[in-house]
Amino acid sequence: MVVIEPAIAAWEGWHRSVSGHQGAYDMREIVNAILYQGRAGCQWAYLPHDLPPKSATYYYFAA
Repeated sequence: MVVIEPAIAAWEGWHRSVSGHQGAYDMREIVNAILYQGRAGCQWAYLPHDLPPKSATYYYFAA
């Protein structure tokens, strides 16, 4: 998506890891999981298995 990609890149620029760790999941997939949870209204534990796990998704949601 052309609209969301600059926002993801800007967020990654502002939140650099001190250790240099890039993360195990693509940020686009994290955004997809957050949008899915908001749209479906499901609990974090019931995210589909093809999305990143709830722990990683909720970490970025809370940040």
